[in-house]
Amino acid sequence: MNKIIIQGILFDEKSSYQKGPKLAPPLIREALNCGSANMYSENLNSIENTKIKDKGDFEISDYFDIEKITKKHLDSEAKIFTLGGDHSITFPIIKAHCEKYTKLDILHIDAHCDLYDNFEGDKYSHACPFARIMENGLAVKLVQVGIRTLNTHQAEQVEKFNVEVHQMKNLNLSAIPKFENPLYISLDMDGFDPAFAPGVSHHEPGGLTSRQVIDLIQNINSEVIGADIVEYNPNRDFQNMTAFLGAKMMKEILEKMM
Repeated sequence: MNKIIIQGILFDEKSSYQKGPKLAPPLIREALNCGSANMYSENLNSIENTKIKDKGDFEISDYFDIEKITKKHLDSEAKIFTLGGDHSITFPIIKAHCEKYTKLDILHIDAHCDLYDNFEGDKYSHACPFARIMENGLAVKLVQVGIRTLNTHQAEQVEKFNVEVHQMKNLNLSAIPKFENPLYISLDMDGFDPAFAPGVSHHEPGGLTSRQVIDLIQNINSEVIGADIVEYNPNRDFQNMTAFLGAKMMKEILEKMM
């Protein structure tokens, strides 16, 4: 089994609409550990073992410190699982990974492509991380699933960066390709339909079910070398539904990283 480090990144300064995702990491952990469910994935692997180390939460004042924190954890020869935080954190996390992995594929589950060249004047906005990743050549392949908010600019960016987009309007999960390189998973909680994940800043109807995302994760047959769960906004949640879904996804993704 691989050594895995869990890190919480308390950062939402790049959120464009509502703040709140910086509050998420401890609340997902609380849901995970509250005793409502056990620590097993559906494939009967427990995440309660000595190979998984939770390094706690990191309060971020400088955006570029996220890369330094991640690199420090990667230097301990571990895989990194991150609880965010808004989606801007994925760019510095991927930058740190690319010092270790010369070839990297990304599976990005989201309502949004997050491919704006800049958003509201900020090139590091949570609406821009995958533009920064692709223009810097940090991923060989970027596959996006759950998208339902394309506009003209982002469609142009999809073509420019040769991104493989699986939109909700004609989604066929069986058409999602197999990955040939080490894989990083970035799960934005608004990829789920708001019926399953009300605790997000951007409610986008017509999204993925929890079962679809779980099946997608379970069917991955490549090595998963890192992952993040981002954009849970506790200020918008209902009876902690989204926190518990985040905890469920945490178990399933960690099992894939083992």
